[in-house]
Amino acid sequence: MSILRRLARRYRIDRGKRFRLRDHDPEDCAGLTKDEAEALLPECIERLAALQDRLYADDRWAVLLIFQAMDAAGKDSAIKHVMSGINPQGCQVYAFKAPSAEELDHDFLWRTACRLPERGRIGIFNRSYYEEVLVVRVHPELLARQRLPDACVHDALWEERYQSIRDHELHLARNGTLIRKFFLHVSKGEQRRRFLKRIEDPERNWKFSEADVGERAHWDDYMRAYEDAIRATARPHAPWFVVPADHKWFTRLVVAAALIDALESLQLEYPKLAEEQRRALARARRALARER
Repeated sequence: MSILRRLARRYRIDRGKRFRLRDHDPEDCAGLTKDEAEALLPECIERLAALQDRLYADDRWAVLLIFQAMDAAGKDSAIKHVMSGINPQGCQVYAFKAPSAEELDHDFLWRTACRLPERGRIGIFNRSYYEEVLVVRVHPELLARQRLPDACVHDALWEERYQSIRDHELHLARNGTLIRKFFLHVSKGEQRRRFLKRIEDPERNWKFSEADVGERAHWDDYMRAYEDAIRATARPHAPWFVVPADHKWFTRLVVAAALIDALESLQLEYPKLAEEQRRALARARRALARER
């Protein structure tokens, strides 16, 4: 088994029943050095470009990648580096911020459903509908902004949302969308170091918000929310990858390995032309040759 396939399978969670976040080390590098990982990444980028080209030509599958993480875990960096060789025409990225008034007037899946990738394309969600069982669970006061009927707000609300997410992802999978979900697992200490870099470097000041530090007070609540969400929604057709994120060079390699493994599982092919289409090509070739 290749090193990329081993990485893809090492961090995959597709049955969440026994999942515990404390069993996953944010500093883990699977025995690789930075030089080894950085030497492998260009090969991954080249393979992804070829696979994405076949995905677009094959035009049967859509691919949805979901990235969730605490602030400064490296979501933007991972997307930027791993997808750097992808044809922009075959990929779309959506970053979901706080919901708008229009979005709050719909169910919690509506705004992401409007941004799902079509067949032949890769869609990337930088945060997603999982915010509704993460940040909203940690800050239940946000639930009031959704103006749900009283009958819909009860002790089983979070379990019902997990069920809605499972149903949603199963529906997508049954209709030709390959789903891969990434939790970039950064340690609290590494997040602190990255925040300090943003504060100390003038060119990174724009990345920092004072609210980010305030969220650190809820760290344990977030870890419980992530653990519950992954445990409740990890399925073979929509697996999670709990990616160690204390070393960005390793995070990028694991994400690339997981995506390559996923795309190769689709057995993508370029379309085969029918006999009449091949005859049409031959006629076109003869016509063009005569022009010389």
